[in-house]
Order: sequence, then structure tokens, then C-alpha cells
Amino acid sequence: MTTGDPKLQTTDIGPLVSEMQFNKVQELLKSGKTVVGAAGSPVVENMSMLADSDYDFILYDTQHSPYMVKEFIPAIKAMEGKKAAPMVRVSANHPDLICFALDAGARGIVVPMVNTKEEAQAMVRACKYAPLGDRSNAGLRGDWGINVQEYSTKEKYREYLDMFNDEVVIAPMIETQQAIDNIDEILSVDGIDVLLIGPSDLSIELGVSLDFEGSVYEKGLDIIAEACKRHGVVPGMYFIPPTMDPNFFVDKGYKFFTMPWAPWANQGISNGLKSIKR
Repeated sequence: MTTGDPKLQTTDIGPLVSEMQFNKVQELLKSGKTVVGAAGSPVVENMSMLADSDYDFILYDTQHSPYMVKEFIPAIKAMEGKKAAPMVRVSANHPDLICFALDAGARGIVVPMVNTKEEAQAMVRACKYAPLGDRSNAGLRGDWGINVQEYSTKEKYREYLDMFNDEVVIAPMIETQQAIDNIDEILSVDGIDVLLIGPSDLSIELGVSLDFEGSVYEKGLDIIAEACKRHGVVPGMYFIPPTMDPNFFVDKGYKFFTMPWAPWANQGISNGLKSIKR
């Protein structure tokens, strides 16, 4: 579909362009590729730069950070039209927090401490519009690469809602023994894309605090990965423990995680400087 020059206009809720820009993270998950992101911050310049790197997503955290979603909005807006997708971890499984994050432009939601099927159902319903969920609608939100004027019409609005329901990434976190005990029930909920491990909290729950390389923790990883495989959901790690090789987790099927960007940036700067006669 083509409706005018896609380079001409932008609005406060995203650019006016002619083609739907489907969620890169969803595309990668469905193709079986490993999806790698970085932790976000309110520093607009850094986030704009990272969003044009080869990271697949930038994850803004409102659980273990002093920031609220509104403080991340300038950084999320700076990602518009760039490679990486913005995602937000809310602080709790509350519909209003999820709605705020999605209205701010998140293309994926992470919810901590999801322990039961009922909690997973509540998360999914808060992320999706009717008839699949209960999310309140306040117009077209976020950078989905669509012509806002065109899709704000009654003829096209349902198409936008359906696109959003298909493309938003839903990633509940599994961090407790209770969640492991309920894992098949949790994974039976339609709409879950990624089951994300909280590495530190899970290790504490398993009685092996921060022992990420021990047999008890590895057994827990295997139980979760096998359950995800049964249900067609991608297992992921919120972060890779600093002493471990990411490919250890990839080989177990964990194909969604964040990696720190500062060490790689520093190494790149160092390599660049070494190439100069000084």
C-alpha cells in the first residue's frame, strides 16, 4: 500500500510512512534466530546510537531502576525508524503499568515474577486489544511504520489493532520455584512469545545463590528449556551471567537475552585508537 511520500511527515506518536513496519523481534523469534538486546537508559544520544547498531532490541527497566516509563519516552522516541525495537520491563503485573509502557511506544513487555497461569493470562490480556485482551485504546501509539491518518479511519482501524495484537512481544519472567512447578500451565496461555528467566532471583529460589555454573542451576535451566520446547515458546535470559559464555545458553535453546554494550564499545574504541600512529 502506498499513500504519499513516507519521508515527509512525523507526528508525536510516530512517523507517517506507507508500509507497516512489523516487529523485528517477532520476526526473529519466529525464524528461530537468536535475539540479542541491550539495557536501555534515559540518555537519548546513547539509545539513538545503540538502536542503529546490530542489537535487536533495547530493554528499558522500571523494576530495578529509579526511572519511570515517562522518563524513558525521549529515548524511545529517538529509536523511531531505527533497527532495534524498544521493550519495557514494568515493575509489576498491573494493567495500568503495562498500558503506560505500550502507550509510550514499547513493542514488547516484560513482567517480573509471573508464577501462575492466571497471572500469565492477566499479563497477556493487558497487552492486547479486544477481543484478545483488555488493553484500553487511546489512538495509534508507537512507531509501527504506518500512515497514522490512513489507519485512524474506521475502515482501517481494526487492521491496526489486529497488527498490534500479532506483533507485540509478550515475555513473562520465571523467577521462582512456584513458577517452575506451574511451568506447563503458564506456557499453555496463548500469546506468550518468550519465557524469560531472572537469573539471580531464580538461583536464590533454588538455594544456590548466584551459582550459575552449578548442576542445580543447570538442571533448572534444562527443565525450563524443555517445557518451552513442548509449548513452542522461546526461552530467554534477562541477562547472561558475566562469567559465562552466551553460547552455553544458546546451545540449550535460550535464544533471547541482553548483553552489556559498554565493554564492546570500549573495545571498539581501543581497537580504533590502536590503528592510529600515536
